[in-house]
Amino acid sequence: MGQYSFDVDAGDFQHKVVEASRQVPVVVDFWAEWCGPCRALKPILEKLAEEFQGKFILAKVDSDKNQEIAGQFGVRGIPSVKAFFGGEIVDEFSGAIPESEVRAFLQRLIPSPAGELHIAAGRARDQGKLAEALQLLGEAAKLDLQNEVVRLDAADILVELGQLDEARSLFNSLSPLLRMEARARQVEARLTFAEAGEGDEAALRDRLVAQPDDMENRMQLANLLIANGRHQEGLEQLLDMVRRDRAWNDEAARKAILAVFSLLGDQGPLVADYRRKLARALN
Repeated sequence: MGQYSFDVDAGDFQHKVVEASRQVPVVVDFWAEWCGPCRALKPILEKLAEEFQGKFILAKVDSDKNQEIAGQFGVRGIPSVKAFFGGEIVDEFSGAIPESEVRAFLQRLIPSPAGELHIAAGRARDQGKLAEALQLLGEAAKLDLQNEVVRLDAADILVELGQLDEARSLFNSLSPLLRMEARARQVEARLTFAEAGEGDEAALRDRLVAQPDDMENRMQLANLLIANGRHQEGLEQLLDMVRRDRAWNDEAARKAILAVFSLLGDQGPLVADYRRKLARALN
C-alpha cells in the first residue's frame, strides 16, 4: 500500500473520505476479492496515486464487507469509482477502463489555481486562521468569478468572525439553486441565528420566569442559546413554544427547530432525539 492510498471501511469513511475531500480530491474504489475487473483496475489506480504525489488520495473500499456504504452511494456493480471533492461526489465511472481513460478522469479532478487557493483556505480555517482563510478565498474568487462555493465558504467564515452584514450580503448574492443545497442551508441557519441571537441571557430568563407565555422573549432566548452553540438548550425552548402555541407567528418555533436541524447537518443523535420529540409535540 502506497503513501497516497489506503483501505477504508464504515468506521472511518466519513473522516477519511468525506471530510478529507474538503482538502484534496479523494477517489474511492469500490472493489471485491472475487471481482476480476477490480484486480485489473486497482493496480492502475494505485500506480497513478503515487505518480500524482498527493494531488488526489485513493481510498479503497471492499464492497462485500461494507455493503451499507456501497448502497448509500449507489454502487450497482464493481469496480465502481467515485470521486469526492468538497464533501460531495463530483465524478464517477464503472468498470475496468484503460489507464489512459483513468488518467484523463483523474486530471479532471485536479484543482485549478483557484481550487488550490480554496484548498489552502480550508487548511487555514482548520488551523483557526480565519483572516488568512478569508483572504485566500478572496484571491480564489478573483481567479474564478463563477465559483459560488468559494463565496459560500467566505460567508460562513464571516459569520464566525461576527461580520454578519457582510455575510448576509455575500450569502444573498448566491444563486437560488445553490442556496437550496444542504451546505448552504446550514450556513444560512448559522447566519440567521447569529443575527437574531442578541440580548442579555440573565434578563431574558428573568422575564421568562415572570411571563412564561411571552413567546417573543422565549424565541429571543432560544436564538441566543443556539447562536452561542448551546443547541440542546435552544431546542428545548423552541419545543416548549411548540407545545404552548404551535401556530404562534406562523409556526415560527417549528420552523426554527427545522433550521437547527439544518445547522447540525440533519444527522446525529441530538437531531434524531428532537425529531422524535417534535413529532410527539405536533401529534
